[in-house]
Amino acid sequence: MTTSTHAESLLSQVNSPDDLRQLGKEQLPQLAQEIRSLIVDSVQQTGGHISSNLGVTELTLALHYVYNTPDDRFVWDVGHQSYVHKIITGRRDQMHTMRQAGGLSGFPKRSESPYDAFGVGHSSTSISAALGMAVASQAVGSSRRAVAIIGDGAITAGQAYEALAHAGDLSANLLVILNDNEMSISKNVGGMSNYLARLLSGSFYASAREGSKKVLEKLPPAWELARRAEEHVKGMVIPGTLFEELGFNYIGPIDGHDLDTLIPTLSNLRERKGPQFLHIVTKKGKGYEPAEQEPGKYHGVSPAGTKSSGPSYTQVFGQWLCDMAQQSEDLMGITPAMCDGSGLNEFADTYPDRYFDVGIAEQHAVTLAAGMACEGKKPVVAIYSTFLQRAYDQLIHDVALQNLPVLFAIDRGGLVGADGATHAGTFDLSYLRCIPNMIVMAPTDENECRQMLTTGYRHNGPAAVRYPRGTGTGATIDSELTSLEIGKAEFKRKGTKVAILAFGTMLQPALEAADNLDATVVNMRFVKPLDHTVIEEMAKSHELIITIEENTTLGGAGSGVAEHLLSINDDTSIKIMGLPDKFLDHGDHKQMLRDCNLDANGIINTVKTHFAA
Repeated sequence: MTTSTHAESLLSQVNSPDDLRQLGKEQLPQLAQEIRSLIVDSVQQTGGHISSNLGVTELTLALHYVYNTPDDRFVWDVGHQSYVHKIITGRRDQMHTMRQAGGLSGFPKRSESPYDAFGVGHSSTSISAALGMAVASQAVGSSRRAVAIIGDGAITAGQAYEALAHAGDLSANLLVILNDNEMSISKNVGGMSNYLARLLSGSFYASAREGSKKVLEKLPPAWELARRAEEHVKGMVIPGTLFEELGFNYIGPIDGHDLDTLIPTLSNLRERKGPQFLHIVTKKGKGYEPAEQEPGKYHGVSPAGTKSSGPSYTQVFGQWLCDMAQQSEDLMGITPAMCDGSGLNEFADTYPDRYFDVGIAEQHAVTLAAGMACEGKKPVVAIYSTFLQRAYDQLIHDVALQNLPVLFAIDRGGLVGADGATHAGTFDLSYLRCIPNMIVMAPTDENECRQMLTTGYRHNGPAAVRYPRGTGTGATIDSELTSLEIGKAEFKRKGTKVAILAFGTMLQPALEAADNLDATVVNMRFVKPLDHTVIEEMAKSHELIITIEENTTLGGAGSGVAEHLLSINDDTSIKIMGLPDKFLDHGDHKQMLRDCNLDANGIINTVKTHFAA
């Protein structure tokens, strides 16, 4: 598929929503096809989220066609579906730069465009944000409209319910559009998914309902009579609509690819006051057959031709989970809607009774695990670092405070490259090490990751293993389930003057630098508890201690080393290397590390600068 460059190309004429609104409605299907072609072509170059974007093409066109953007506000939940939005808001010719250093973000970003009303990246925030915008507009007497576009996966999260409950109690002019494609990153699960499926199965009712409205709206007494009758009919046909019970005017379900229905429906809703809820049905991957057939596989893809060497840390975890489950009947696997991304597919197939996908509900996932642990089970929560932040309170109060044996398998630790600041796991070593009862481990390679998972699982208390995205060093993986001694570091190289204490994947650049510096290198392994004996030994025998971690320097592993040296009144010089105190945009992962001096040259320069001072 390629984008047309001929005179008949409509896309070349659309540089803003104003240009879009100049087109006739009959031209929009052709424009939709051209946009889909551009998305497929650009994602092949840059990688990114393809299925979700192809699915919202008509919806995005209809929204910008009807609403007065950027004055009207659109909040795209998660942002995985924002590519069409970017294309028609002046960023078409920059799509080849997406997710690249200095290029377009893969998500809406307020600093990137006035059309990006809210910076997103995590799910289920759109309704809250759009409601806040609607309330603020109403306070100043503005007629501006706010629209939240949320998927059926994202609406399973607790914050979405909280926002819906609040919105239904207000008179703010808010439109919530539920883009129902029957999945999120994985196949949807849970009560909300089942409820929406029932609504779809009753589509005949929805069609009849909308037809009656068009006739009866002009006759208020008749419409009120019909509305009352409808409530009785509804009870006999399908359960009462949840969204109406929450205070919304519910419309749908309607075909989200039918522009002839979408445009008049949105035009009507834009004029209505109060909270409105539009339920549309779309197909993830629409218009690109491979993505239509396997929407989960094409949710997020790497650039064309990208090959991985050896198993990823995610795959190492997935294999370990199956191996440990075979040995331990008490093991329970929990994930917040990240079965594919967290490597749980084989476990889910092999042990379906011990596998729990809780939907996009990180807080619930953690407390569910705590409840299981109270009853003698050994839950393993597979979660991304940046998403565990959302369940921090539960981690503290429901797991750590009660000292429950819950293992957190934390994927995507450190920088994540192309997905940028919204998905980077750059704070976890800091926010985990300050919690009592926690054991925090950072593996240096794939085999050590497996050993740490075993160590954490067998520990009778809360433990976390934090590992990065992608592949490791290619280390040979021992099939045995071997534990490590808790709090014990490992010497990797004996040197003089300088001791480098490396945490996690920073061991490799530390070893490279050490050959140049003749430095001692220690694989610390444990962020908490730290190996105090080793730290003290290094302080006595070296002039300078370097700590290095792929985590913010504020309160991280290096801070822990410095705190210990201060506690024993040791005045050995220490340099803490890690990520700077700022959010880092998307780019190539290796280059980002170099820019932060987290490579061999960065360590060498830090040492030379110290001794030159």
